[in-house]
Amino acid sequence: MMERAESGQKLYTRMRLWEFPDEYVIEPTDGSSSSPLAVSRVDGSMKLIDGVPECSALRVPKIKTIFGVVGMLKLVAGSYLVVISEGESVGSYLGHPIFKISSLKILPCDHSLKDSSVEQKKVETEFSGLLRVAERTSGLYFSYHTNLTLSAQRLHDLGDESKLLPLWRQAEPRFLWNNYMLEALIDNKLDPYLLPVVQGSFQNFQAAIGKDIVEVTLIARRCTRRNGTRMWRRGADPDGYVANFVESEQIVHMNGFTTSFVQVRGSMPFIWEQIVDLTYKPKFEIVKPEDASQVAERHFLDLRKKYGAVIAVDLVNEHGGEGRLSEKFAKATQHIISDDVRYLHFDFHKICGHIHFERLSILYDQIAEFLDKSGYLLLNEKGEKIKEQIGVVRTNCIDCLDRTNVTQSMIGRRMLEIQLRRIGVFSAEETISSHPNFDDSFKILWANHGDDISIQYSGTPALKGDFVRCGQRTAQGILKDGWNALARYYFNNFSDGVKQDAIDLLHGHYIVSVNRDMTPPSQTGGLENIASFPLALSLVMTGFFLSMMSLCRVPYDLRHLFFLLIWASLTAAIAAFVKANGRIFCNRPRLHKPRR
Repeated sequence: MMERAESGQKLYTRMRLWEFPDEYVIEPTDGSSSSPLAVSRVDGSMKLIDGVPECSALRVPKIKTIFGVVGMLKLVAGSYLVVISEGESVGSYLGHPIFKISSLKILPCDHSLKDSSVEQKKVETEFSGLLRVAERTSGLYFSYHTNLTLSAQRLHDLGDESKLLPLWRQAEPRFLWNNYMLEALIDNKLDPYLLPVVQGSFQNFQAAIGKDIVEVTLIARRCTRRNGTRMWRRGADPDGYVANFVESEQIVHMNGFTTSFVQVRGSMPFIWEQIVDLTYKPKFEIVKPEDASQVAERHFLDLRKKYGAVIAVDLVNEHGGEGRLSEKFAKATQHIISDDVRYLHFDFHKICGHIHFERLSILYDQIAEFLDKSGYLLLNEKGEKIKEQIGVVRTNCIDCLDRTNVTQSMIGRRMLEIQLRRIGVFSAEETISSHPNFDDSFKILWANHGDDISIQYSGTPALKGDFVRCGQRTAQGILKDGWNALARYYFNNFSDGVKQDAIDLLHGHYIVSVNRDMTPPSQTGGLENIASFPLALSLVMTGFFLSMMSLCRVPYDLRHLFFLLIWASLTAAIAAFVKANGRIFCNRPRLHKPRR
C-alpha cells in the first residue's frame, strides 16, 4: 500500500495535449516512461493507453503543451475537461517551486450532445456558457512537489504515512479549489494527473538586513465551502462555513531558521445577507436570528479544531446597519466565550477615521497578550520545531477586505518584528521601519496580498490600499478608492450574478440536470425577461437630455414648456420604476438548488 502511495505522489510536470477529432490524448513529456491518458470527446470517459495513436489524413491532431489537468465537469449531456494552458513561476514555498495559472482551457467532450433532446441542448448551451466565465478565474496557484493547501506547521506535523500519500490525499479540502473537479480523475485512479490547485495570493521578496538576507513569503488560501462574490455570498451557511474565509500565512526564512504565522478572515458567522436592488448600499438582513448562536458555535468549534484558541476581532461600525450585525455577532458568541474563544469589538472607522490608521496600535495593545500566548511556528536549522502556533486571530469587517487587510498587515508587521528579535537579527528596540528598503517591500507585499483577495471577492483592488502600500493615506489613494467603490457597485449589480453561477458550478454546489426545478436564463418570464438596466439608463439619460433642450427653448417658444413637462414626467417615471423594481434589473444568480 505504501509503495503504491509513494508512486502516486509524483505528479507529471510536463505534458503534451493531442487534440484528435474523437479524443484528447495527454502525453507526459517529463522523462517518465508513463502511459498517456485518453479522454473521449463523445462522453468524457477516461483510460490509460499504451502510446499516442498514429496520425492519419482523417485524424490530424492539434498539438500543444499543457502544464496540468485541473479536472472534469459534467453538465447535462456533455463533459468538459479543464487543463492549464499557460503558467508562470512565481517563487518557492518551503524550497519547492510555485506556479501561477495564467490561463485555463475548457475542452468540450460533448459529441453525444447531437443525439440529445432540444431541451437538453438548450440547457447545455446555457450552462456551458458559464464555463467560459470560469476560464477567467484569477489567483490560482499550484506546485508539483508540495501541498499548498497546508500551512508550514501542518506540513511539518504530517505523519510519515501521510507524507507518502499523493498530494491530493494530503490536501485540506477547504482550500482545494478543484476538489469537485478532481472527482472523475480520482474515480479512474489517475494519481499522477491529480494536480491540487488553490485560489488566493502568493507574494514574496528578499531583502538585506545588514549582512543577512531575509526572505518573506505571504500566502492566502481561499475556502471553497462558501465561495462566491461580494454581495451574493454573505454571512454563514447553517453548518457555520462563512463567506470570504481566507487563511493568510506569513513565512520568513533567515539564517537557516523558518518562521510561520497564520491569521484568518471571514464574514460574521451567522446567517445574514444583502439583497442587491440597485441601491449603493443594500440593507443588511439577518436571516433566522434564532439560529445565530448555533451557527456561530459550529463555526468556532471548527476554528478551534484547526487552529486552537481564537480571538475574533470585529472591526465594523458601532451604529447603523453594521451596528445591528455587530450586536448580533456579540450576542451569538456570548455562550461560547471561554479561555479558548474571545470576542473583541473595535470600531475601526470611529477610532481610526479615514486617515489615522496608526491608531491601530490601540487594538494591538488589546490583543498583545493573546498573540504572545498563541505564538508562531519556529523551525531551527535542522528543521526541528522549537515553537508552535496554538491560536489564531480571526478578523472581520463587513466585506473582510479593506479594514481587515489594513489590520492584518499591522499584526503581521508586529509579529515579524518579534520573530526577527527571537532569531537574533533585530535588537530589542529595532523595528522594520529602521530598514527603509525592507519596510517598502513589506508594505508592497501586504498591499498586493489585499488586492488579490479583494479582486476575487469584489472585482476590484482593496480600498485603503495606499496606507498599506505607503504607510499613509494619500489624495491619489482616496480618489482611487472612490473609483473602485463605483466599480464594485457596477460588478455587484450587473456582472457578479453570472460569476456566482460559474463559481457554484465549478465547486459542485449545483448539479446540472434538465429535471431539476430550475429556470434557465432564457426562460425567465414576465418583466425579468425584458428588464435591462443599460436600456433603462439610456432612456433616463435621453429623457434628461430632451428635457434640458426643451428648457433652453422655453424663453423663445412657450410651446416647449409643454414638451418639457412631458419629457421630465417620462424621465421621472422611468427612474422611479427602476428604483422600485431594482432587484429585477440586477444580474442575479440563476442557480438556486444546492448540491447537498
